[in-house]
Amino acid sequence: MNEGICNLDVPVNKTSRAFTKPVDQIVGDAVRAWETQLPEQPAALDEKTAELVNFLFMFRGHRIAGKYINGTLVPILCKKAEMPTKDARGNITSHRARSTIASQLFNAKEPMSLFELQKWLGHKWANSTQYYLDVSPTKLANSYRDAGYFARNVRAIEVLIDRDVVKNGTAAREPWMYYDLGHGYCTFDFFEQCKYRMVCAKCSFYRPKASSEAQLLEGKSNLMRLRQGIPLTEKEQAAVDDGVEAIEILLKQLADVPTPAGPTPRQLHPSGLVQLSVTPTKLMPSDGGDDGVRMG
Repeated sequence: MNEGICNLDVPVNKTSRAFTKPVDQIVGDAVRAWETQLPEQPAALDEKTAELVNFLFMFRGHRIAGKYINGTLVPILCKKAEMPTKDARGNITSHRARSTIASQLFNAKEPMSLFELQKWLGHKWANSTQYYLDVSPTKLANSYRDAGYFARNVRAIEVLIDRDVVKNGTAAREPWMYYDLGHGYCTFDFFEQCKYRMVCAKCSFYRPKASSEAQLLEGKSNLMRLRQGIPLTEKEQAAVDDGVEAIEILLKQLADVPTPAGPTPRQLHPSGLVQLSVTPTKLMPSDGGDDGVRMG
């Protein structure tokens, strides 16, 4: 017996063989208290094992009727608790209590697994256990959040704003917003709609971080850093997650699509190839370093 936990021996029943299950200490205390007050009763025949055993609940030397708990005891307890004996799902029964406990264990902060619950309930088949379980809205919401579906399709990208250009009124003629791609910057105002984001293909809006211009840009103390959520397609997400090979595939698919500057990658590279100089890291936004994928 562990602290706060005791083991309850469950005899052979209609769904399983005899087994032992952990229960709260209060259950064990209640059973022991009842055993001290239980009148002496003769052993009775267990029809499932053909053995003479001492049942926990008997009346005048006989086992209580099979319908006594749900037909008499549960309604008495409901009345004492001032609650109805029926609800939208039907009658309140001992099976409802069993299902409720199983659902609470399944929806707990540190939940029991389906197979652990199957063992705890004494079920032979897992689909019987599933019938007892009800996923709470909170658990469902947490599972959806942990799955990261929305986060996978929307990534935050760092945006630098040149306040000097904005304040002196030259923003209409000079770049003032820079999207940090990790390997360089994009100055295209409609970057979110650009088919070439993450794979800039020598676009005139692209500023590689290796250049002196980008180093000066990084060094300007009056740049404001923001973050903008950018929805990514599956192919773009693959480029971010899997690196250069996916980028090359994506670039080939876009070979005849005009860049924001006008020319297509095929026009920019008559050979039909986009040269990539790669360091062994994935394409992910950085804090201003030069690691990552460089377009050359």
